[in-house]
Amino acid sequence: MTTVYIVDTNVVVSGVMASDLDSPPARIVDAMLDGGFLYSLSPELLHEYAGILRRSRIARIHGWTDEQLDRFLTDLTDLVANSVWRDPAATDTAPDSGDNHLWAPLAAHRQACLVTGDQLLVSNPRPHSRVVTPRQFLEEFLIPRSAGPQP
Repeated sequence: MTTVYIVDTNVVVSGVMASDLDSPPARIVDAMLDGGFLYSLSPELLHEYAGILRRSRIARIHGWTDEQLDRFLTDLTDLVANSVWRDPAATDTAPDSGDNHLWAPLAAHRQACLVTGDQLLVSNPRPHSRVVTPRQFLEEFLIPRSAGPQP
């Protein structure tokens, strides 16, 4: 069974704003757009991505116009072969109730993994689910295991 990844908003926003294009969040966003892995989206998660990326303080950093941001969000949802669209109901509560929208897709997919920079979620994973940091995700899933050390 294929693992489905839920990418937390903090990872997407960090990836979009990154000045270091080799940072784990930037590489994760690139891999989402390039079809590098299967990820899950929900209306609530996509709405959160958009809302935070549109905040004036964040928008000044990434510098995208509304049209560019809309294209980015559309690209994320148009990658039908690489994204799974779900609107699962919350079945249990995340350590921070503001993150229940992340716990719901974890419960909806038997092989799901949350990618987040939120240490509260990393330290308190949903039972029978995997929660990893962007760096762990990059090291375990995006860097080919046979690549060995990079120069």
